[in-house]
This record gives sequence, structure tokens and C-alpha cells, in this order.
Amino acid sequence: MKKYGVESAHYILTEFKHNLADQLIPQTLTTIRDFIRWGASEFNRQRLSFGHGFANAFDEARYLSLYALSLPSDLPEEYLNCVLLSSERQQVVELLQKRARSRQPVAYITHESWFCGLKFYVDERVLVPRSPIAELIGNQFEPWIDSQQVERILDLCTGSGCIAIACQYAFEDAEVCASDISEEALEVAKINRKAHQLDDYLTLYQSDLLSDIPAQEFDVIVSNPPYVDAEDMADISDEFAFEPGLGLAAGIDGLELVNKILLQSIDFLSDHGVLIIEVGNSQSAMMERYEVLPMTWIDFEFGGSGVCCIQAQDLRQHYNIIQRINFAEVE
Repeated sequence: MKKYGVESAHYILTEFKHNLADQLIPQTLTTIRDFIRWGASEFNRQRLSFGHGFANAFDEARYLSLYALSLPSDLPEEYLNCVLLSSERQQVVELLQKRARSRQPVAYITHESWFCGLKFYVDERVLVPRSPIAELIGNQFEPWIDSQQVERILDLCTGSGCIAIACQYAFEDAEVCASDISEEALEVAKINRKAHQLDDYLTLYQSDLLSDIPAQEFDVIVSNPPYVDAEDMADISDEFAFEPGLGLAAGIDGLELVNKILLQSIDFLSDHGVLIIEVGNSQSAMMERYEVLPMTWIDFEFGGSGVCCIQAQDLRQHYNIIQRINFAEVE
């Protein structure tokens, strides 16, 4: 008879409990509402982290349950009382358990995410779309710039391409460009460009920020660059660790790329242009570092923070100061 050590015995017992639970769950849960409740409870028991498009365990469980059933996320409330077939129950359980056990963000499991009411393909090559900049796009960046004057837009550090594509929808007659240093990220952006039938409109550049973008002027440069500082990177949750570090980490204070963007964007903005940039939790560091630079920090109606608007004329007026600040940092 084969003997097992304590660790092996514990593993076998744990797996037995999981398998037993897997067999019992589909039998004891019947309605869509049952599975949503169970999924939310399981997510909370596993202490999952949220922040990739969903605010809490219940919202994630609802979305995943409906996705597994090929039902719309805005399904009327009364349909949640529908009893599921045995095969459907198993499909929902497997998806909910995959989220709980793998700790992957939901978007990487379903390969879809929503931004500005538009659906995008996503995978581990790009960050999951979640920027409050969506609200600004919906308002055509007003009142920060007269939308009638917007003819050319650049989405810097585009990732999945969601900001650029949303801008193309909001400004149908404008020329929209997008760039990213990551070739893999641009592959995902190309998938989304094709899905939204924008191959003949949206221009993609592979560039280290603005370094490799042909000389031209934009009325809006919008950027959600990496801005996570070293302290936050060291304490990142399992879910966020699935995302590409290249799209998150930005040095000690989170401003490593922001510093370069402020200097480089001056040559790419029209006289009435604006730079819209997201720095998240690095807002206080940016306000302290560039206290002499006029920056408007935006209050969002639907939540979010850490996004500022800087006028092209202010960037040009303070260029020497910005340069000295960054030169002193190098020294």
C-alpha cells in the first residue's frame, strides 16, 4: 500500500473537498440569481481584488454568470429567477471558479472589456481598460478645449487602443493617431482597430513616447501612461500582477514617463492644444514636482481622479523650468 506524507495527504484531502463541492454546487443552485449570489460570496471568501471594470464581487459575479450563459449584461431583473439547465449550471460554475482560483482579472478570462460603451478585445499583452478619461471623451474634452477646433488627436501609450478608438467615434472628422512602445500591445490595438472597422482611419505608431512619431501637431494629446510608483508596485495585488509591468511601473515616484511627456509634447501640440494626462495615485508627486506649472485637475461626475489638463501655451511658457527640474533630477 502506497504511503503519503502529511503534505501529500493534505493536498489529496483539499482536492477531494474541491471535487465534492464542484459536484454539489450545480445541484443545490438553480436560478441565475442563485449563482450570482454564490459567486459573489465565493469571491469575497477568496478575498479577490476588484478594480478592472467592476467595483465589487456582486457586479463581477453577475457579469460572469450572464457571460457564461451568452446573455446581455443588462438582462432585465425578472430573468434572474430563471432556472438553469444542468449543462448551463456547470458552465457558470466553471467560469466563476476560474475567476476565484486563478485570480485573473475578468477581462482576461472573457477577452472582452468595455470602454465608452464600446467593446474591446483584451488579453495579458495590455492593461484592462478602466480610465476615467472615458468621461472626457464622452464630453469631447470640453470645456478644456473647443471641440470644434479639434482636428488631430494623439493617444499616447495606447495599449489596447481603446482611448484612440473611442476618440475616433467622438470626433468622426478628426484624424486620430495612437502610439505605444510595445509591439505586443500594438498587435492588440490592431485587433480592435479592425473590429471597429477603422483600419483606413486610425494610424498606429510604435514609438518610445513621442520619440519616433513623425513631426506634426495635435490639438489633443491624451495619455494614460505607466504611473505606478515603486511602493505601490511592491504591494500590487495578484489581479494587477497579471497585467504587463511595462504598462504599470514608472519609477520611484511614478513620474518617470510623465517627465518625458511634458518635455516632448511641446513640439507636438498646436497653439490652442491641450495635454490630457492621467497619473493616478502619483498626483500628489506631480503637483509637488511641478508646482509652478498651471495644471487643472479634473473632477469626474462618474468617479475617478488623478487626471489633469495642461494647456500648450503653459507648457511652452514653462518649458525652461520643466527642463531644469528634470535636469536637476538627472544630476
